[in-house]
Amino acid sequence: MGSFSIWHWLVVLLIVVLVFGTKKLKNIGTDLGGAVKGFKDGMRDGATDAEGNNANASAAHPPVGQVTGTPAAPERDTIDVEARRKG
Repeated sequence: MGSFSIWHWLVVLLIVVLVFGTKKLKNIGTDLGGAVKGFKDGMRDGATDAEGNNANASAAHPPVGQVTGTPAAPERDTIDVEARRKG
């Protein structure tokens, strides 16, 4: 009870083929395969780009949030909202 035998799956496959047709199923399979291949290629290209950028960028700028030995210059363009309300 609850497990399907091979005959159940064959009946489901037959119904799917009758509903969608073999041409439509082939097109869906081709599109899905192309999408997976494109995703893998994009991940591979992104990983190689990130490795190349990290090697060049880490020498020039420390990562965001990392504490360095030099104090940050105060920003003159910011406005203290609390001070403006009190004053």
